[in-house]
Amino acid sequence: MMTQRRSRTLAAACLLAVTATLAASGCSKSETTDTAGGDSGQGAQAAESPESSSGSGCSLTTYGAPKLDLKDAVVGFSQSEKEANPFRIAETQSIKDEAKKVGVKKLLTTNAQSQLSKQISDIQDMLSQGAQFLIVAPLNSDGLEPALKAAAAKKVPVLTIDRKVNSAACEDYVAFLGSDFVEQGKRAADAMIKATGGKAKVAILLGASGNNVTTDRTKGFVDQIKAEAPGIEIVAQQTGEFARDKGQQVMEQLIQSKPGIDAVYAENDEMGLGAVTAIKAAGKKPGKDVKVVSVDGTRNAVQALVNGEYNAVIESNPRFGPLAFATAQKFYAGEEIPENVIITDRAYDETNAKESLGGAF
Repeated sequence: MMTQRRSRTLAAACLLAVTATLAASGCSKSETTDTAGGDSGQGAQAAESPESSSGSGCSLTTYGAPKLDLKDAVVGFSQSEKEANPFRIAETQSIKDEAKKVGVKKLLTTNAQSQLSKQISDIQDMLSQGAQFLIVAPLNSDGLEPALKAAAAKKVPVLTIDRKVNSAACEDYVAFLGSDFVEQGKRAADAMIKATGGKAKVAILLGASGNNVTTDRTKGFVDQIKAEAPGIEIVAQQTGEFARDKGQQVMEQLIQSKPGIDAVYAENDEMGLGAVTAIKAAGKKPGKDVKVVSVDGTRNAVQALVNGEYNAVIESNPRFGPLAFATAQKFYAGEEIPENVIITDRAYDETNAKESLGGAF
C-alpha cells in the first residue's frame, strides 16, 4: 500500500511538471539543509489527479480580475502563525523561494502571529501597498471576510493554502490548495490500527479550534476507528492547539487522569513530540508502551520514528510555493482553476523512515 501511494505521488509530480512546466525540485528546506542519504526528492508538492479536484472552475474572466504578468506584479503572502514550528518555516520559505524563481517583481510577506485581527489588517495593508495577487494561509476558516471583501473590491485574486475559508469561491477567493484532511485522519487511524493490533485506549490531541484542519482530521480518524477497529477505545479528546509545549502539558495531565492510555493520535507533529516528552517523563517508552501517530512530516517526527519512539507520521506537505505560483500562472493564462486543488501526501513508518528522512521538512 505504501509503495502504491508513493508511486502515485511520484506520477502526479511528473504530470504536474509537464502540464504546469513546474520543476519538481523547486522546494525549500526548513530546519536543516542536510539531506545526505535522504530522499530529498520527496519534497516536491504535487496535485493529485484532476478527478480529485472539486468545485466549479474559476477563471480570470469569471473572477473579473485584470490580466497580469507575475514578473511585473506585486504579490502578497499572508502567513497565519509565527514561524516557530517547521511547517510554517517551510511554508513561508517555499513561497519566497518560488517567487524568486518565477521572477516576481516584488513579494510582500506578513505574519499574523496567530491573531485574526492582525491577519485582517496585514492583508488590508498589503492591498494598500499595491498587492495585485494574494496568497493567504488563513488562521481560521471564519473571520477573514473583511480582508477578502477588501481584496475583491480591488479585483485582487486571493489563493488560499493549507486551510479552507468558509467564503464564496470565485467571489471572495479563487481556489483552495491543500490536503484532504479527512483522508489524513483516516490514514492516521489505519496506522494506529496497525501499530496497536486493533486494541488500545487512545487519546486524541486536537489541533486549534475554528478551522477545518482540526475538524476534518478528527472526523477522519474517529470515523475510521469506529468502522474498522471496535477494539480501540477513544478515551480522551483535548486540544493541544498545534503547539509542542501545550501537547506535552495536555499529555502529562492525561497520563495522570487516565493511566490506561496506551496510544496517542496527535493532529500535528509538534503536539506528538510534546506527548513523547511527557510519556518519557512518566517512565514509559513512547513507540512501545504508548504508540504515537501524528500528522505533518517534520524531520523531528520522522527522526523519532527512526529512533523507535514513534509509530507513524502522515505527511501534510507545506511546500506550497511551486504549486501556488503554477496555479497563479494558469489562472492568468485564462485556465479555469477548480475550487479545491487537493495535493498528494505521503506517509512515514518504520519501513521507510530512515531512507526518507532527507525528504522531511
